[in-house]
Amino acid sequence: MIIKPKVRGFVCVTTHPVGCAANVHQQIEYVRAKGKIANGPQRALILGASTGYGLGSRINAAFGAGAATVGVFFERAPAENRPATAGWYNSVAFEKEAHAAGLFARSLNADAFSDEARARAIELVREMGPVDLVVNSLASPKRTHPKTGETYKSVLKPIGSIYHGRTLDTDRALVTDVTIEPANEQEIRETIAVMGGEDWEMWIDALASADLLAPGCRSVAYTYIGPKLTWPIYRDGTIGKAKEDLERAGRAIDAQLKGRGGSAHVAVMKAVVTQASSAIPVVPLYISLLFRIMKEKGTHEGCIEQTRRLFEQLYGAAPLAVDDKHRLRLDDWEMRDEIQREVDRLWPTITTENLNQLTDFRGYQEEFLKLFGFGIPSINYEADVEPVVEFSQAV
Repeated sequence: MIIKPKVRGFVCVTTHPVGCAANVHQQIEYVRAKGKIANGPQRALILGASTGYGLGSRINAAFGAGAATVGVFFERAPAENRPATAGWYNSVAFEKEAHAAGLFARSLNADAFSDEARARAIELVREMGPVDLVVNSLASPKRTHPKTGETYKSVLKPIGSIYHGRTLDTDRALVTDVTIEPANEQEIRETIAVMGGEDWEMWIDALASADLLAPGCRSVAYTYIGPKLTWPIYRDGTIGKAKEDLERAGRAIDAQLKGRGGSAHVAVMKAVVTQASSAIPVVPLYISLLFRIMKEKGTHEGCIEQTRRLFEQLYGAAPLAVDDKHRLRLDDWEMRDEIQREVDRLWPTITTENLNQLTDFRGYQEEFLKLFGFGIPSINYEADVEPVVEFSQAV
């Protein structure tokens, strides 16, 4: 079938298997070109391994450090008349290249919040050997608690007061106003249950109980802080409360792993185009402006560059750059004064009419489509492609 992009809201409902594979290959080649990560991980478990920072982590572990990897994700498989989700094609492409390089790589397509998935993943890890790196990059709109059976749904809402702000309708390239009602207590509680740190703790406990945490094991989870203009809907909103719980879990896991000579950190990353970030009001407009400024300064990074820099920090000889809350700050380039001063100067002046002059909205669109395998110059999008692409081993 011939597959073209069909965008609805903040999601592209089609994906291109060949384009996704090319995107993964580009990231692998970037990591290879950067050279070997000295003293890097040897056996890594990546939770949420199919897109974004999770995929970047898996690529850096495997092709930067030569690590064996087990990746866990929850993606839709392909059918004869329907493409798979991008994460499925990304993971198939990763495994194919990893196996060609002689690397151990196994994947599990399952609900990572379930005890069943944990049990199945532990069997794959047992096949690989005790892990010295656990990456938590899970992102989901809902979670069924494995103990109570209760299903929680997360929301993107402010807390305490109505939010009025500016956002970008990416479908129509319109700068518009947005109003969002504040969350109630149940919505706050459920968002914490979905996006907080409890599940990360459950994974570490399960690996410890199975004696599959290697001495010196390190663990990392991802978060975002951003500038104050995003705080009402992000850091001070429901997501922010969940991220506070993630940081709480990180400190608890750090204390647990220290007994094995290891550590755990929450890493604060920069704003990038991901399927999750595209859904957050204000953020696409901010990212479009940020991209322009950081590209002009020569400091722009995507997921693969950010995770490479993270690995160099985690495994480098220099002390880790942590803040007063024990967080690794990989957003340091984004939050430089000269960057944020320019954001503050231009933000109030952006309109629909000058969007492409003042921001890098075209770059945002290109990165967005690339998530789904589109817009890659080397791919002939007029050619027929086979949507059914399978893993070499059952997932």
